[in-house]
Amino acid sequence: MSARRVLMPPLALTAALTGAAVAHYAAPLPLSAVAPPAAQFGLPFAGAPGPDTWMLGQGYGNTTGAYRQRRSTYGNLQGIHAGLDFSAPCGTPVRAVGDGVIAEVDGPHGSPPHNVVVNHAGNLASLYGHLRVRSPLRVGQRVTRGQVIGESGDSQGTCVSAPHLHLELRDRSHQRFFNPLPYIRADWNSLALAGSFGRGYEYDLTRPRRWQTPDDQPAALRGGPLLNEYRQPWPPAAGGAR
Repeated sequence: MSARRVLMPPLALTAALTGAAVAHYAAPLPLSAVAPPAAQFGLPFAGAPGPDTWMLGQGYGNTTGAYRQRRSTYGNLQGIHAGLDFSAPCGTPVRAVGDGVIAEVDGPHGSPPHNVVVNHAGNLASLYGHLRVRSPLRVGQRVTRGQVIGESGDSQGTCVSAPHLHLELRDRSHQRFFNPLPYIRADWNSLALAGSFGRGYEYDLTRPRRWQTPDDQPAALRGGPLLNEYRQPWPPAAGGAR
């Protein structure tokens, strides 16, 4: 063992062993170091969407659900839903959206009870949350696009509350969160028709057209100021319908 390793502080040593713990506190990568969207990834499920397979649930971005929790659940994500929610029966095989390396299995970056993070080229990472059981894959293992990396579950670990997969695309520092749509090759217009994806964005009536379509949702920076602290929001109250 080298002297450098002996002197390694406990937090850094833990991070080295887990490969991830310190990432919450890393500086965000410059955008110039992150691959731009080019439809380079695929969907996290095989087969066609439908009531018995998988469907889109909550979209990425300025959703009404996120707005209502902008100061609590999503307060550290600038008030937006920083991923895509795909409804799917528990146990549905979840597939890597692209080639990469397993960076975390049940790491510290959210979406319990089980999650997986895959690092991709271009300093991008994908997170697969609310998995039913711990993935059998190991940190450092290479995976290919479409390879099964886990099983869908739900956030409560019961498979009865709201089974779904939470998918995020981040930079490898886990500080920047990107709209997955331009990164994932898919028929988003049809997928929006099959799920609730095309509805449910919170309005700012002073700028009513801003962030109202799935493909114009903003990126987020962990710990940044709220993006949707609106003076004239619509729906005006939690639970309201537009």
